[in-house]
Amino acid sequence: QVQLVESGGGLVQAGGSLRLSCAASGRTLSRYAMGWFRQAPGKEREFVAVIRWSGGSTYYADSVKGRFTISRDNAINTVYLQIFSLKPEDTADYYCAATTRWGRPVLPGEYDYWGQGTMVTVSS
Repeated sequence: QVQLVESGGGLVQAGGSLRLSCAASGRTLSRYAMGWFRQAPGKEREFVAVIRWSGGSTYYADSVKGRFTISRDNAINTVYLQIFSLKPEDTADYYCAATTRWGRPVLPGEYDYWGQGTMVTVSS
């Protein structure tokens, strides 16, 4: 079992930045890759980025490359999503998720555990 708790969302002006956190707990976290997804109102859940606890390799959706950075702090079992140059279209619920799948898991169905989400609203 893996428990995930996101935090750091809020209301931000366009052009600003935000750092989301995902605190993870559970056994053998090193087996997992941690992903961030987002879901805008009325839209499907969208892959954003993924990072592996072991080794730290990352992969990003093309739509966020250059503005989003995923990182982890193994000492405190926390994964971060730093977002720069926020745009109104970044407004969404952001979710952290965990998977044991190898490769580049980009589909929601490939993830086993999910957090409750944290809302990001970007005003223009």
